[in-house]
Amino acid sequence: MLIRYGYELTFNCPQPTLTICLLDAHRERSQELRYETPPMTIPAIPTATYIDTFGNTVRRFIAPAGDLRITCDAVIADSGLPDPVELDANEVPVEQLPNESLLFLLGSRYCETDRLADIAWGHFGSSPHGWRRVQAICDFVCDHLTFGYEHARSTRTAFEAYQERIGVCRDFAHLAVAFCRCMNIPARYANGFLGDIGVPPDPSPMDYNAWFEVFLDGRWFTFDARHNTPRIGRITVARGRDAADISLVTSFGPHILKTFRVWTDEVDAAVLQELLSRSARTRAL
Repeated sequence: MLIRYGYELTFNCPQPTLTICLLDAHRERSQELRYETPPMTIPAIPTATYIDTFGNTVRRFIAPAGDLRITCDAVIADSGLPDPVELDANEVPVEQLPNESLLFLLGSRYCETDRLADIAWGHFGSSPHGWRRVQAICDFVCDHLTFGYEHARSTRTAFEAYQERIGVCRDFAHLAVAFCRCMNIPARYANGFLGDIGVPPDPSPMDYNAWFEVFLDGRWFTFDARHNTPRIGRITVARGRDAADISLVTSFGPHILKTFRVWTDEVDAAVLQELLSRSARTRAL
């Protein structure tokens, strides 16, 4: 399967401002890229990248005063298979967890394990262990919260989402992550591209999506408390403790986001060939 994905953002800064972005597919998928226009800016400015604490590729630049547009377009090869399901995957006893996973048992900015621990054990203490316990958490969160873009609030924490019973995909992920950590299951927050592949199309404008990953049987598995079903064509951009670690855009000074567009669609080989031919013609000019 081929998936075309990309983004176009325009923001305005009153003065030159250091900006960092997490917008592109994770480097673990680099071998599967079949076409990519490097992120371009209008006006053209130099950008650089570095790898953050969590292994994500971060792009940094000085946004000039005024409008700046940044865009990227790519095609990636995907298996076309839904997220794997392994019902017999077991929890790793906490004393046997690898050092690098322990960070994802701790509370964080949006996932207050201290405030949710008693609630989590009350709901899931008697659940079957392993995959089935994580699925029970997803089932609860999916049923407990009502999704709606009008409910978006960048400061909402997992505990507040539990109390308010509303949210967007990041709130679903935060609450599920917090519950897993309370149950001594390492969980990390993730975001990326997720198109309407294999599901009825959503008429709402496309956006980056949030989901989460848990550590079972010595590896990380993907779960999605908002959609609560295995999905096809998930393209991870970044992972962290919660949304505070992997904000799409962070500016060290004021900015206004003027436009925001994301696309993620299945395409055929003819579309890929046309993009490659167009790119070759552009280079030849």
